[in-house]
Amino acid sequence: MNYFNKIKLSALVLAAAGSLFTSCQKSEGVKAPVASATVAGNSVQVQSVSLTQGFEVGSTSPKTAYDVSPTGSSSGDNVTLSGNSWNLYDALIGNLTADIKAGSWSVRMRNTGKITMLFDVTTGISTITLKSATYSGDAASTWGLFYSTNGGSSWTQSGSAITTTSALTLKTFTITQTGNVRIEVRKLSGGSNRINIDDITINDNPGGTIPPGGGSVITGKKFLFDASHLENAGSADWQIDADGTESVPMYTGGTTTETKAQRFPTPSYTGITASTPENYWKGAMSAWAVELVKKGELVETLPNGTALTYGDASNVQDLSNYDVFVVVEPNRLFTAAEKTAIMNFVANGGGLVMIADHTAATTAGTDANGYNPSDRDGDGYDSPRVWNDLMTNNGINNNNPFGFTINYVDISEGPSTNVYAGTDANAAKVLNGAAGAAPKLAFYNGSVATLTPATNANVQGLFWRNSVSNGGNAGVMALLSTYGSGRIFFVGDSSPSDDGTGDTNDNLFNGWSGDSPSGFTSHPALHLNGALWAAKAQ
Repeated sequence: MNYFNKIKLSALVLAAAGSLFTSCQKSEGVKAPVASATVAGNSVQVQSVSLTQGFEVGSTSPKTAYDVSPTGSSSGDNVTLSGNSWNLYDALIGNLTADIKAGSWSVRMRNTGKITMLFDVTTGISTITLKSATYSGDAASTWGLFYSTNGGSSWTQSGSAITTTSALTLKTFTITQTGNVRIEVRKLSGGSNRINIDDITINDNPGGTIPPGGGSVITGKKFLFDASHLENAGSADWQIDADGTESVPMYTGGTTTETKAQRFPTPSYTGITASTPENYWKGAMSAWAVELVKKGELVETLPNGTALTYGDASNVQDLSNYDVFVVVEPNRLFTAAEKTAIMNFVANGGGLVMIADHTAATTAGTDANGYNPSDRDGDGYDSPRVWNDLMTNNGINNNNPFGFTINYVDISEGPSTNVYAGTDANAAKVLNGAAGAAPKLAFYNGSVATLTPATNANVQGLFWRNSVSNGGNAGVMALLSTYGSGRIFFVGDSSPSDDGTGDTNDNLFNGWSGDSPSGFTSHPALHLNGALWAAKAQ
């Protein structure tokens, strides 16, 4: 395919008997509870997160007044959060300075306001944690947590009433109910004095004994898609959504005007339902992001010009606030400080999704197929070189710490069926996980990796070129690895995640689902499973 036409293409965490995974940092900046288990023979009962709600609604709140339709309605108003319906009565989702919150937003209630789940969690509830505070400047109030096992027909209070304080305080409630359960938070006193509620986490209680290996997806994980390293330079559009403009240098010289990604994709993710099409957002990575939201996850973008940090409390987009950093074909080197941030983020439990593209022995001329290497901004570095620089020049571990190096090649493979068939549990989750089976992978001018298990024995190939040995170290098209307590998922070509839509000035190719008529790719399943695995959501 001509290069210019191709231009790039719930929840249980269950472990084997005797060992359990621990979740990385919860999205919205809260640590997720560690799974607990009782081992009896070869069976394991696991308590894990089945729902999280941090009320991070993007750039616009879905409810900005206490009662919207009609004003003063005794029934409140329904809003959709992470794909689920909630009712807010005498309550709204606010982001004022006086709103005490863990992230950018929290619920604000007054009088006898309440927030109610209009759906059930189906695996029961063992414990619930949530945070509360007095709205800045108001007097303290009390609130209570209630639950229902009959679809909201009747409610039972859990524990005693909680009195708010000026600081956001975490409270834990033990409920121990199996089956279908929903919850409601009610303000019990204080009149017009307001309170804030944030970061609700429900831990399941399935009852009985559950065999290891099953389970669905933990919701509420937070994915940060990078747009700060010229991922949209030239005829590329590796972003979720964009508006405005920015000028980025082209590899052919001069500049092009590109759409600029914003932090929160618009319209709000709260409008996404099971039938929402991928062009709800405008970007070649929108299909990937929309599908993550449909599974109950949250997505944001790191815009061009925004600092990439880890451990900087003053940066609202610090990596510590996210579960996974997704970088699709970066065209600028990470700075020394950024490389330190990425390495520490992964070492401390974060997920890193690395997508590369084709290149050549040098970026000065055409590659073996006569195409220009994918140095879209002309600075001498394309994505394979950017990634290799991270893994060999980060100042922390410069010896391929993830266990692989990217080759400076340009290959097409349509498709590879040379897929891992071993017993590695992590590989099984990526190749046959919550998003379905991924038995094939096609490349449209991409690069491959060489595994270096001597530098990291945890590296595991997922797909190899058809012409190389399955299970070998050469010709690896996709892989996974771990570093510290974090996880890495790598694919050597951006075509499989390209959904073919985005900037109207770019030539994009639908490698996400466009090959399905030929019956040989499973790109959505592979990328979704890989991202969810990196997030420790499956």
